[in-house]
Amino acid sequence: MVDGLHEVDWAALEHAYGSAEDVPAMLTALRSADPAERKTALDSFYGAVHHQGDVYRSTTASLPFLFDFAVDPGTPGRAGIVGLLVSIGREAVARAEPGDGEEFGPLNYAGAAAVVRARAAVFGGFVAEDDPEVRRAAVPALGLFFDDGERAAAMLRARLIAEPGVAERLLVVETMATLALRLPGCAAGAVVWFDGIAGDAGVDATTRLAAVVHRFRVEPGDGLVPVVLGLLRGMAQASELSGFLDASPGRVTASGGGAPPQIVAAFTELVRHHQVHTPATTVLRTLHQALEGRVAERTALLAEQLRSPDPGARLDALRMAEDLMTTWRGDHTTLVLLVAGHLGEADHGIAAEAAATLEKCHAIAEPAREALAAFVAGHGTTAWGASEPELRRAYQEAVRALAHFGDGRAVPILLAALDDDVDGWRAIDVAGSLGQAAAEFVPRLCDHLRRVDLAGQWARMSAQPLLSALSGLGDAAAVPCVADVLAAAVRHEQNDVACAALTTLTAFGLAAAPALATIRSLTGAGDSQVRAAAVVALQSAGGPAETLARELLAGDLWFQLTAAADVLGAIGTPAAAALPRLWELLTHSYDWVRLHCAAALWDIDGSPVVLDVLLTAWEKNPAAAPFVVGCLGRMGDAAGPALPMLRAELARPRRDDFGSIHADEELLRAIREIV
Repeated sequence: MVDGLHEVDWAALEHAYGSAEDVPAMLTALRSADPAERKTALDSFYGAVHHQGDVYRSTTASLPFLFDFAVDPGTPGRAGIVGLLVSIGREAVARAEPGDGEEFGPLNYAGAAAVVRARAAVFGGFVAEDDPEVRRAAVPALGLFFDDGERAAAMLRARLIAEPGVAERLLVVETMATLALRLPGCAAGAVVWFDGIAGDAGVDATTRLAAVVHRFRVEPGDGLVPVVLGLLRGMAQASELSGFLDASPGRVTASGGGAPPQIVAAFTELVRHHQVHTPATTVLRTLHQALEGRVAERTALLAEQLRSPDPGARLDALRMAEDLMTTWRGDHTTLVLLVAGHLGEADHGIAAEAAATLEKCHAIAEPAREALAAFVAGHGTTAWGASEPELRRAYQEAVRALAHFGDGRAVPILLAALDDDVDGWRAIDVAGSLGQAAAEFVPRLCDHLRRVDLAGQWARMSAQPLLSALSGLGDAAAVPCVADVLAAAVRHEQNDVACAALTTLTAFGLAAAPALATIRSLTGAGDSQVRAAAVVALQSAGGPAETLARELLAGDLWFQLTAAADVLGAIGTPAAAALPRLWELLTHSYDWVRLHCAAALWDIDGSPVVLDVLLTAWEKNPAAAPFVVGCLGRMGDAAGPALPMLRAELARPRRDDFGSIHADEELLRAIREIV
């Protein structure tokens, strides 16, 4: 029994999943003699009481007990508890905003921050312990929570000398930068310390590299990258290599048995993305983050990383290259070619990462097309199902990248994958880009679609990619199959699948006319989203949709309002009777309703007044850019006042977080055409 644990009114507190009544059991289990039970308890605490970094009142109420556990030498697994305390404190200190009203809700950042700061000295004791895992977990606290900067800096200087491991020394150097950034009075001393480490030939090169990088974080300047390049070359010549770890994360099982392969693959990719194969990788990632949009310098740095004799360093560099290209705009031709050069690596794990990077960045990867094709041709036609996992992944990603280019050399391989149903879902994902082979793909995709169990748990995940692929191919031969699936989805109350099928029929336009009867029957569906999607599909297929759209426009559901506005805008001038309601909705509280109604007003009435609505919405919500730009493209010269905003978007160096690199490149292309 933990003293005082049941004196807390846990039932009055909450965590991410409701009542905090289960917290005492988690806390008690953290002291269990059974390692498996402790791990389960720690995972549960992170998942509920510290969910995705959130700090609740129940989290704050747990802190005294966690501190008691951590300071008791008899507590097993203390390092995990110390790490939990540091994580809670880090989030609490970073997100605490006194007076923000959190005292009235379940969150309690300020309260938790006060508790952790008041006990900062406890972490100083942990840092001096013999247990290396406890020390490692506690060191970040010196930079995060100590108000006595001189004392914290002195402890960090002592720890750098005492720590035998490179990973521990890197953590000490990083923590000194954290301290200096939080307490500016410590910055000058930290810079001198960093310079001393960087110039000390007796210190290992990785720690010297960390000193150079973290000095830049504290005192940014020029000339950093050449220094780092010199250190990297020195590390290579001195063979300060880590030894390559297996690139494959192994088989990862998603929660819930029988999950589709897409879900299992997503979990596997998540594990793979967080793997680190050399001690220097964490430092270099920090450097790339600090350099931000300095694309040329980062490309030069990545070129050196990709030439490393350490295969693990090259693998990690490929992932950093992907991060650069997907986050920052610019001419990435050099980097694309550098990545493509690793397709020929003898280690299939590196080749797979190179191919995966090019597949994810296919919107700008055209310069690598022939290298991808050569890699595919070099492995014949059967490597799609290769027994060696990383060769299989490399080959599949290379074929998928070719498919994104619309390259016909991918067609026979993808057709075979569909016929044999070997990782067919990976073929389905890209089949829609190969319209020239629609006559071959459509029968196969329809066959797969008909076999989807629409009564099953994963119907949406199986059906939607197939429907999306058929939309991309645009072959009207698929209309009867899509209409049948639509009717079956409605019978099984799979409304998401029904909406996806209606969206596919909408993409077929007038060619979907044979499905008009089925579409029309759903314009009165009980599900409001199905009803809205049916009205859109009806108009696209040539059916009488104006009256139905005006009925939707009279309601108050935002997705019906936007669908109705789109339909009326597509009808154009004959829908003029809807103008008063559309003007009224320009004052709606939701951005997207205002946007769609403004676009409809232009399409019906040609009123340039809506330009202000479009640009204001875009300025407020960057995610609106593709929709706004689409409307501006239809406005012609009337969109002239938008030119400064369009040019500003072209000049913006960072891609938005909410979209894909493909969507961003499409946006830039559309803007250039308008300008």
